[in-house]
Amino acid sequence: MKDPVVLITGALTGIGRATALAFANEGGRIVASGRHDAEGHELVAELRKLGAEAEFLRSDVRHEDEVRSLVGQTVARFGRLDVGVNTAGTEGKPGPVTAQSAESYAATFDTNVLGTLLSMKHELRVMLPQGSGSIVNVSSTYGRTGGAGASVYAASKHAVEGLTKSAALEAAGSGVRVNVVAPGPVETGMLNRFAGTDERKAGLITTVPLKRVAAPEEIAQTIVFLSSDKASFITGASFHVDGGKTAQ
Repeated sequence: MKDPVVLITGALTGIGRATALAFANEGGRIVASGRHDAEGHELVAELRKLGAEAEFLRSDVRHEDEVRSLVGQTVARFGRLDVGVNTAGTEGKPGPVTAQSAESYAATFDTNVLGTLLSMKHELRVMLPQGSGSIVNVSSTYGRTGGAGASVYAASKHAVEGLTKSAALEAAGSGVRVNVVAPGPVETGMLNRFAGTDERKAGLITTVPLKRVAAPEEIAQTIVFLSSDKASFITGASFHVDGGKTAQ
């Protein structure tokens, strides 16, 4: 795929930002989306310095009108959509099940699950008639293993895994592929907020056989691979990029 048009939600920090930079280095034409204008324009300036065609479009994936507009503006700008990377997410409210509420559930699921669903819906609206495209969602190892203190977050990532597999089967005959990347602990603001303390973060690292957290760039490289023609026979798959965590 030459000069793919890539739309990335949650592109302003962490894995999303690293993915935008990785695609820029591969010659992608990039639409970076998020909720903060200053960070968005800063990222686009960096992408353009790398030689990429890039635009920032503000969007909140919890709202369908905004997602529909985001995809529509992407196609209006570049004429097509080759890759959708759905990284927008939140850790929600960490804590035991007994501390959760309808509000904390909705706040987490609206971003992590509804946001992924709406993003795929409107990405597929373009890709299916094209007869080509690749969507990569972002889950977590918690989507397979669960985790104490992460009940709602883990449940939301289980849901992302299920959404991905169902969408992949629906789109398989059309030439569109849908996969999910499930990272282990990654050095991001989300990890630091979830851990809360250096001591708890150190405890999370001890659960990883490689005895370290991942860099966002390591997750981004897996996303770039799954989006490429090198992965043309892969769909409906969940790739665990977790330092061996789920092999235990």
